[in-house]
Amino acid sequence: MTSLPSTKGLSGTLVGTGKLGGFGRSPTLRTLYPPIDPYSTGRLEVGVHSVYYEECGNKDGKPVVFIHGGPGGGCSEANRRFFDPERYRIVLFDQRGAGRSTPTADLTDNTTWDLVADLETLREMLGIDRWMCFGGSWGSTLALVYAITHPERVTELVMRGIFLLKQEELDFFYQRGTSMIFPDAHRAYSEHIPEAERGSMIRAYYKRLTSDNKETREAAAKLWTTWEMSTSYLEPNFARINQGDDPKFAAAFARIETHFFVNLAWLPTPNYILENVDTIRHIPTFFTHGRYDVVCPFKSAFDLSQAFPEAEFVVCGQSGHTAGEVEHTSELVMACDRFAGKE
Repeated sequence: MTSLPSTKGLSGTLVGTGKLGGFGRSPTLRTLYPPIDPYSTGRLEVGVHSVYYEECGNKDGKPVVFIHGGPGGGCSEANRRFFDPERYRIVLFDQRGAGRSTPTADLTDNTTWDLVADLETLREMLGIDRWMCFGGSWGSTLALVYAITHPERVTELVMRGIFLLKQEELDFFYQRGTSMIFPDAHRAYSEHIPEAERGSMIRAYYKRLTSDNKETREAAAKLWTTWEMSTSYLEPNFARINQGDDPKFAAAFARIETHFFVNLAWLPTPNYILENVDTIRHIPTFFTHGRYDVVCPFKSAFDLSQAFPEAEFVVCGQSGHTAGEVEHTSELVMACDRFAGKE
């Protein structure tokens, strides 16, 4: 257990259901469960893709699927630890082209709807009737789209860093918005692109990330990834920033992200998720968002909370974007405990 620095005796976390409420959280924060190993691993063969998955925890426990971010980010060992391993059957999978899935960074048949289909195929293959969906950032996007498509298969939604995949969000982070807060980090990211192409940074990077020239691809992947990792935490996390120096990680992260973003994730309408909240309104839902998240702007979570007042929305008032920040971690662990019936 850790304690959160407070202001005037109050924790930095606001809590509200459909609106911003008052200060109401304890300054004592929960941490992740201890490390665990999978009891089962396997691969889902879908066309050219071999999708890695694993199961941890209790084989007879409450099923939950962890949906990673990016897209292209892949899962980590820490992702297993948001859930009580005695109460949860924990399923993790690396989305097409990401993490341990192969071929790395491949864009063939790699769309939102392919990933929704993979979730269903995996659920059926594992003999799971219904499961809880847990995801942050792009993981929240995919969790919401999956739930809208298959609401009868989702028991609960637990999310962090809401990303609705709207043009305004992409413009804020990749064009002008976050650049006003992190001009130092933005400089290398922007100056890599000739001024004539800077009107659409995503398209300019996508052009380079899909180049036939390996050096061109690797240079673009490093700068794209470093930009995002430099802005994801309220306090710099140098281990994450240095992921830009890992060619394999950066290739998957940058290529798949730009591939999805130039296509607005192939969603049918610009406001698809909010327009379809009625489909999931009955699903018990919890989500957090960092007040100082400059990767996925706070407005996205606020908009979702207004369209979906039945959901519990917790504002982490001393946090940025990532689940590894102490407020996010605590709130997510507590939410998963509650949904597992743990007091």
